[in-house]
Amino acid sequence: MGQQEIEVILWRQLFSYLMIPIFLVDPEGSLLFYNEPAETILGRRYEETGRMAKEEWSTVFQFADEDGNLLKPDQVPLTIALKERRPVHRKLTLHGLE
Repeated sequence: MGQQEIEVILWRQLFSYLMIPIFLVDPEGSLLFYNEPAETILGRRYEETGRMAKEEWSTVFQFADEDGNLLKPDQVPLTIALKERRPVHRKLTLHGLE
């Protein structure tokens, strides 16, 4: 088992105890894990979706701005943060899988 896999296991363990929604992504943007509070937002348990590449989650989950306008995948704060390697925040609405 590689060092990265051990780190992901440890992060998952920590995040499973937290009561706030947490999404774990790698530097390429692949969704590695989300905890139970995040499952409520996304509409599916992590065990049902598993890991997802950025190209998959950025189209499966729909994001909208404060006015309800759908955001393109490259307008989502996480995508911008990964691309530009800087913190980004924005109010948005997430349309999960339900």
